[in-house]
Amino acid sequence: MIKTSTALAGLVVAAGLFGTAAFATDAGIPEQTLNEELHAQLPEKVREKGYMTAVNPGSFPPYDFVESSTKVTGASADMAEALGDVLGVETRHASVAGLPALLSGIGANRFEFAMGPVGDFVSRREANDFVDWVQEFAVFAVQSGNPKGIDGLETACGARIAVQAGGSAERVITEQAAKCEQDGKPAIEVKSYADQPTSILAVRSDRADAFFSSQAPLTYFVQQSDGELELAGVGKSNGFKDLFQGAVVPKDSPLADVLLGALEILHENGTYEAIMTKWGLENNMLGEPGINLSTW
Repeated sequence: MIKTSTALAGLVVAAGLFGTAAFATDAGIPEQTLNEELHAQLPEKVREKGYMTAVNPGSFPPYDFVESSTKVTGASADMAEALGDVLGVETRHASVAGLPALLSGIGANRFEFAMGPVGDFVSRREANDFVDWVQEFAVFAVQSGNPKGIDGLETACGARIAVQAGGSAERVITEQAAKCEQDGKPAIEVKSYADQPTSILAVRSDRADAFFSSQAPLTYFVQQSDGELELAGVGKSNGFKDLFQGAVVPKDSPLADVLLGALEILHENGTYEAIMTKWGLENNMLGEPGINLSTW
């Protein structure tokens, strides 16, 4: 894993990759009503201290914009805080360095949950359960004009592809790199970075030809790039089946059912749609949330 240096972090901020000005500030999000039944089902430790901590792996626009170690904005923060209101507890935020640290921290019960959304895969369920609330798609962000002609996973051979370390896209692109070589095609140079902003900066600074990741954050980065970037490989499976993402809790935690119940309330009262619309995520909404929806 490559961590963002202080200087590089400064370049990311200067590049405008953390800006939230493009999103509406008044989305008509309903006020929540405490659900006593769900509150009573919270783990005793959470009820006693009156708060639960949602951990994130760093900035993941437009879901997470990390402003400090404890201040986070974005769709996930809005959703987590609405859930806390339904459950009658405060939602606090914490940040760790990357997705592997997030998953291990959840699995080791160092945090109550991560709002995510984190990719729900069977291989990740040995230590964690997923409360899915997002439908995602995997695409590429490339330099304007797409000079390498990347139009999907099969056309990535010979390119330098940036991915977030520890994510599902890293696994898929690594498998494709091996396939390229087996087929006698130029190898893919896989470049793994700790977070999304560093990965997209690699493309903008010509240290990578494309960033392979979820469509929602890549759409955001393209919109913020002043015409320097565009999407590629849209509408293709790109190595994935149905891609569900969600909140993460420790394996067999009673919090999974509680979060699911609260999410169902947010669906019913319009809060879910209002938050997703506020952050430009209309195309990523699930008809209804669920636990461990993925079959692969």
